Amino acid sequence: MKRHFRIVVCATVGITLTPAPLPALSRDAQPRAAPLILAQAQLPEEEELLRRKKREGAKRDEQRAPRAERPAQRERAERPAAREREAVRRRAAEPEPAITEERQKRRKEREAVKRRAAEPEPAITEERVKRRKEREAVKRRAAEPEPAITEERVKRRKEREAARQRAAEPEPAITEERLKRRKEREAAIRRPENAARLFDSAKEKPLRRRPGGAEPDQPARARAERLPESDAAAQARASTDPVQIGSVISEKGRRIERPRRERPEVPEGAELVREVNNRFIFRTNNTYFIERPREERFIIDAREVYYEELPRSRQREVVVRPDGTRIVTIRNRWGDVVRRVKILPDDREIVLVYVEDDYYDEVLEWRDPGLDLPPLDLDIPVRDYILDAEWVEDPGDYYTFLDQPPVEQVERTYSLDEVRRSARIRDKVRRIDLDIINFEFGSAQIPESEIGKLEGVAGAMQRLLKENPGETFLIEGHTDAVGAEVANLALSDQRAEAVATALTNVFDIPPENMETQGYGEQYLKVETQEPERENRRVAIRRITPLVAPVASSE
Repeated sequence: MKRHFRIVVCATVGITLTPAPLPALSRDAQPRAAPLILAQAQLPEEEELLRRKKREGAKRDEQRAPRAERPAQRERAERPAAREREAVRRRAAEPEPAITEERQKRRKEREAVKRRAAEPEPAITEERVKRRKEREAVKRRAAEPEPAITEERVKRRKEREAARQRAAEPEPAITEERLKRRKEREAAIRRPENAARLFDSAKEKPLRRRPGGAEPDQPARARAERLPESDAAAQARASTDPVQIGSVISEKGRRIERPRRERPEVPEGAELVREVNNRFIFRTNNTYFIERPREERFIIDAREVYYEELPRSRQREVVVRPDGTRIVTIRNRWGDVVRRVKILPDDREIVLVYVEDDYYDEVLEWRDPGLDLPPLDLDIPVRDYILDAEWVEDPGDYYTFLDQPPVEQVERTYSLDEVRRSARIRDKVRRIDLDIINFEFGSAQIPESEIGKLEGVAGAMQRLLKENPGETFLIEGHTDAVGAEVANLALSDQRAEAVATALTNVFDIPPENMETQGYGEQYLKVETQEPERENRRVAIRRITPLVAPVASSE
């Protein structure tokens, strides 16, 4: 029996074959062709692919169409431009704000800057170049790191503040004791028997006669014909020929390391006795004197210090200050200062000390230049020659006194060491006795309560230095007659240095304008071998006309 199958297409299950009975056919009859029905379902991936093709076709049709036929694309493209045009219309419709004075000022300044930029650059003169270099130097120094404040600077600052506070306090009334002592001194001044010991040169010990040598000639006592009216008048005899002083740094030198603290070379005619606190004590002609290899006060807070070796066994020391000022000192082979110059930042040289090189090249033995001069005999009141600080009522008296010229003619310019060692040369200039500073017995320390007493003389020194930066002052230290002579010499030198240090730290007196020297008990103010406060004193002299030509220092 033959079976026939019918093909049925379902939408969900695909093609299904089911058996179905067929009608009986005759042998002669031909079978009719049954229709074939096919049905196939579409998957989700195929539907998505079909939609994508439709979109791409629509996009291609739109791109082929003219621009005018694409309104959506044109609207999107023109939207930012429309917004910008709308913003411009709104700003144009707003009222213009009033131009304030500040805006007008700024506008004028901008226009002025444009005009200056358009103008041709003027030729740069030498003066402008110099000022530009100075400004650049100032900027470089300002850019340098600030050095750490040392303990010494902190100490000096405290001392200055304490001095200002004491200066602001009212002056205490003069006590009866001070009035009594003043009357006693005034009475002593009127006594003629004291006039013989007025000068330090008259208080010195007699010279010790050398074996086989002759006593030095004793010249007759000289009286001043007429007091010089100025420093220039006092140097008139010594300056018959103009002094030509070359630059202190023009001579070429060889750089060396800092000299060690060695014993200085002893000049002929002198004997080294001992060393005390980095000071060397010599003896010559029955007299002691003290020397220091270097002035340590000069190099405090210095930016740079260097040394150079010069011909004829000389040495040059250069101290560079933070502001660019240079202190140049030349010493001969004995260590004596023969030249000292202050070079300002603008390269201007101020002569502080000057002595002829030829003179020192010929000197091999120390000899007091005062031996060639007669004893000094002045017919002037003592108060015009020696100013006692306790007599001062007005601080301006210090300036008036220090500004006076020497009391006799100056034969030539002397070295600092000649002035320090010769009482007769120092007698040419007047003296201030600062016996208001009370030093304790055996001490060189200045009590803090005593520093303010230096204000009057410090103000006079500042005023003189403002008029002439080349001024030089000698600070002398003295002791009483109690104790060993050599020990007193070292103590007095420390007292002189203490006063000079206080004048620098508290009152800003440049250290290069002050020289210090101790004299121990050689020049007593009160003739006694007992402890005496007035003998423990410090004195000040203006020695500028003795150590530098007036035409160079002024």
